[in-house]
Amino acid sequence: MTYNIDDKGYYGEFGGAYIPEMLYPNVEELRLNYLKIMAEPSFKKEFDQLLKDYVGRPSPLYFAKRLSEKYSTKIYLKREDLNHTGAHKINNTIGQILVAQRLGKTRIIAETGAGQHGVATATVCALMGLECIVYMGEIDIARQAPNVARMKMLGTKVRPALSGSRTLKDATNEAIRDWINNPLDTHYIIGSVVGPHPYPDMVARFQSVVSEEIQWQLKEKENTTKPDYVIACVGGGSNAAGAFYHYLDDTDVKLIAVEAAGKGIHSGESAATSVLGREGIIHGSKTLLMQTSDGQITEPYSISAGLDYPGVGPMHAHLYKSGRAEFMSITDNEAMIAGLELSQLEGIIPAIETSHSLAIFEKKKFTADDIVIINLSGRGDKDLQNYIDYFKL
Repeated sequence: MTYNIDDKGYYGEFGGAYIPEMLYPNVEELRLNYLKIMAEPSFKKEFDQLLKDYVGRPSPLYFAKRLSEKYSTKIYLKREDLNHTGAHKINNTIGQILVAQRLGKTRIIAETGAGQHGVATATVCALMGLECIVYMGEIDIARQAPNVARMKMLGTKVRPALSGSRTLKDATNEAIRDWINNPLDTHYIIGSVVGPHPYPDMVARFQSVVSEEIQWQLKEKENTTKPDYVIACVGGGSNAAGAFYHYLDDTDVKLIAVEAAGKGIHSGESAATSVLGREGIIHGSKTLLMQTSDGQITEPYSISAGLDYPGVGPMHAHLYKSGRAEFMSITDNEAMIAGLELSQLEGIIPAIETSHSLAIFEKKKFTADDIVIINLSGRGDKDLQNYIDYFKL
């Protein structure tokens, strides 16, 4: 059994391309070309060079000594927060902008929740001199103001999504509408492992640099390429897809995906898709999503803008349904306390998204010999106001 995508664009029963007819040419053009483009030696050379000289890869694999002592296990942090722009998102936007150029696209659109993907997209568009429009929910614009300012400084237009919950789901809807209206010159850089095939696979491949590096970095530190656990937070799930990628079919390595339980799984204000979701179609793929009995999407909630999504990507839906990955749900309060703890034990202020992953040590026990890797997907600069307000700092 493989946990990777099949040649029809499915992870088990999840995935596919459920799209309006008007989007078919765009998606089909991408599907027919993305693997060929990624295999070109000139593409690989440019992609690797930009990751090294522009993004600053490889990102360190850091042994968190004081955190490890507190929880009596070996905890390593994969420091994606040290990338240019402060998160893992740049790995994917570098890859997709190079694909867009080779397809002759001159205009880039994107959606963003936490703003990190928006900043990463704005960054590569400035780098390559391409027009950039980012859609962002009105609520997220307010709670991620520093990232909005960064996007504008980089020359990007930020357009608010004013419908629905005015968060990530609605920003995605607006971006898809734009793409339908501008099919010829526009490439849509999706920021997570969601959307119609080939997006979940393409984004996972660009993010797979994370687990690729973990393998040789762990070999240097522990003389093994295999940790006992790889842990990552999951909204749409691109940082988790990248951290899990090279271990998907290696069942010696346990995978843990951490979702946002918001104010409690059953509080009505949550984003814990694995518990609350059922099969459905959102943004072009079949996956697990939170919905009412008649199929209307339930509004998600999380203090973390990047996990505030009513579904998960099809890879993660398959990992959950097959039992390959363990899913855990963490509340706002548990995540915020864990973020403060990492700050004070290791001198690293994490994004609130990552703080959800760090909170599992209060719920799950590991042995002294376990090697536990957490993908520290982003830094907490963007969330400073949230931390200040929450802890009255």
